[in-house]
Formats: sequence, C-alpha cells, structure tokens
Amino acid sequence: MTHEKLLARILLTRVIEPGDEVGGRWVREFGVGGVVRRLQEGGAALPGVSGKRWAGLVARAEAARPRQDLAAAQDAGVRFVAPGDAEWPAQLDDLGDARPLGLWVRGRASLRMWALKSVAVVGARACTEYGAHMAATLAAGLAEQGWVVVSGGAYGVDGAAHRGALGAGGATVAVLACGVDRPYPRGHTQLIGRIAEQGLVIGELPPGEHPTPSRFILRNRVIAALTRGTVVVEAAHRSGSLVTARAAQRLGRHTMGVPGPATSALSAGVHDLLRGEAVLVSDVADVVELVGDIGELGPDRRGPVLPRDLLEPVARQVLDALPGRGTAGPDAIARAAQTAPDDALARLYELRALGYVERHGDGWKLTRQAVMSVRDARGPC
Repeated sequence: MTHEKLLARILLTRVIEPGDEVGGRWVREFGVGGVVRRLQEGGAALPGVSGKRWAGLVARAEAARPRQDLAAAQDAGVRFVAPGDAEWPAQLDDLGDARPLGLWVRGRASLRMWALKSVAVVGARACTEYGAHMAATLAAGLAEQGWVVVSGGAYGVDGAAHRGALGAGGATVAVLACGVDRPYPRGHTQLIGRIAEQGLVIGELPPGEHPTPSRFILRNRVIAALTRGTVVVEAAHRSGSLVTARAAQRLGRHTMGVPGPATSALSAGVHDLLRGEAVLVSDVADVVELVGDIGELGPDRRGPVLPRDLLEPVARQVLDALPGRGTAGPDAIARAAQTAPDDALARLYELRALGYVERHGDGWKLTRQAVMSVRDARGPC
C-alpha cells in the first residue's frame, strides 16, 4: 500500500464510524481514494445518505489530520494495519461492508498469526465471583494450550479473562472501543498496559478517540469475526456480550456458553443462548474440542477409577450379585452372577482376600468397604 493510500484510509477512520455499512459500500464501489476525493470536493452526496448527513461527513473530512494521527500513533508505539497488508487477519473480511477500514495495533506480535488460533471470552461487567473464576480459569487453560484469548478489556468477565491468560504466561488481545493510546476503562490502565507488553491492544478508532455506547456494541463484531469461537461467561438478557455471540453465529463461528445458577439473572442471557444454537461448555477441554483442529480433542468424560473397576469382569459380576444387606449362599450368588457354583465360590474367596466380602457360616455378605464401593460406582441419586 502506498503512503497516500494509507493516509486516505486513516482519514476515513475519522469520518466513517466503525461498522457503517454504507461507508463500507462506498469504499468497495469507489475505492478509498475515490471516497476521499468526493468528501474533500464537498459536492453531491454519495448514495445512501441524506444531504444533512453528507454535510456532517464532509465537515469531519475537513477537520481530519491523517498525517498527525499517524505521527501520534508512531510516537505511542502504535501501527495501522489495513486490509491487504501482510498482518491483516483475512477472517475480518467475513464482515463484508461492515469490515473495519483498518486497525490500530499496539504490541509486538503479529495480529494475523495470533488470530489464527484465538478464542473470545466475554461476559458481564458486573459479574459474580463465579463468573470471574470461570473466565480466568478458562482463559488460563486456553493460554496454557497455546490459544490466544480475545476480549474487550472491560471490567468483570473481560478483565478476568485477560488476567487469566496473562497469569498463565499466555497470549491475549484486547479489542477497544476507543483509541488504543487512551485505555478505557481508566481503572484498567495498568492491565491494558500489561496486555500491550505481553499481547496486543487493537481498535478501529484513531488516536485520542473516546468510546460511546454504540462504539462498544459495534466493537463486538470485530471480536466475533477475529476468533474461531466465542465463549459467553455470565450475561443478562440485555448484555453486550450477547451481541458478540450473535455476531459469531451469523458469521458461522462457534458459540459457547458457560451455564450458571438457574436463579441468577446474570446467567439468564447465557441460558437463552444455550436454548438456541450455542453449545454448553464447562471447561477448557469442552472449548478446545469444539474449536480445535482435527485430532485436537478433549479427554474422555469419565469419573474417577474406583478399586472395583480393576476387578476382572466375572469377579465384578459375583460382587454385584451379593445382596446389599444380609447374607446369601454360594448357589444363590452363582445364579445371580450367571456363573457356575464352583467359579462363584472361587471368586468369593478372591473377593474376601481383597476385603470386599466376608463369610458368615454357609453364607457370604458384603463388607463395609464393598458397600461404599458399590455406592460410589452407582453415584449419587
């Protein structure tokens, strides 16, 4: 990309709001240079906007100072990555006309390479201790397995996810709804600084720009498009993290939810997702099995191995044939175990040596150890 085209794109980041599909269509149809020329000429409006709105866009273009923005960014250690650049993540092109004009990137890593194996972890700002714990645990586990954790840098679940990844010595990306040189929220200035040192801080807005409610919502489409899947940890019915999840669904990405208490309003939005197309996840293995490459599967879901599981099948059958209370004779045990009396008797002596049964006269009964083993095998009611 030539320097002039770079400056033209930077100018448009001052004029066109993130996610503006009308502006994106102009760029696709007329090219960046063509749109900038029309704005600077101040002539007839481009299609799709009123005269009043066009006048506002022209005024924005007149006030834009792309060379100053680029210089300010470079002074802050920030670079501008545009579509077509080697570092541009191609999956953002799935957004169509809502694709970012470019991204301001703070940090040393390659955004394109990191995005190839990334998962979004998002959720409520006012999360519970449970939500913060789950977000941090999932993020740390993902980071330990080589996944990049992407979130929005906000309070609550976002912050817990970033901290979990950083604490595990892993990679994390914060997608901001403001200039990347102006950390928001202010209370996360130190955290976002750590992310910039160990990971990446990215955003669509030029240096110095402040966040607005609409910019937060539109930022979420970038989180959804950038990653292989989105995990929602705690979200009320109107949570912005649900916007991220629904954007992920529209883009054909995996959508996952961590269930919470049925009585928690902060999990109501997640439960709605789970009643739809989202997949329930409870740990890192669940997430990796869903978003990972072929062969990158989670472990089999099994309970702990109990001592009785190590018995030979016939011995287990004989053990299961004994009554829960009282005694039984060898013939009755053999019939219940579907084996010969001599074999059943041999297995009973074997089980006695292992501490599972004891002999009372001509009958046999379970020891306390065996009763507890059977209960553990059957699980709670």
